[in-house]
Amino acid sequence: MDRYGVSRIFNTNQGSQFISKAFTNVLKQHDTRISIDGKGSWIDNVFIERLCRSVKYEEVYLHTYESLTQARKSLEKYFEFYNRKRKHQTLKVKPDEVYYANLPVRQQAA
Repeated sequence: MDRYGVSRIFNTNQGSQFISKAFTNVLKQHDTRISIDGKGSWIDNVFIERLCRSVKYEEVYLHTYESLTQARKSLEKYFEFYNRKRKHQTLKVKPDEVYYANLPVRQQAA
């Protein structure tokens, strides 16, 4: 919190480090709402877990980074590719195509 600031909501699983009195008291002192996933609610993480798998197998494991700066730049390029060019199996198209296809059409000024 000192480094990144105070969040309004802290979401986590039921790990003992996150439900300890000491930890939850710190959150309460900062008026942070505590959101703890229910036992066995694996579906909450399935999408981010899939993304992490893709990042690791399609980018991280294929490269040796010389520095943190190089790793960041490489990951930025990967996410640009992932979001704009890579076809996604469940969508059968690129995410940008889905996003832009669902935007409301703006009326032209007369």
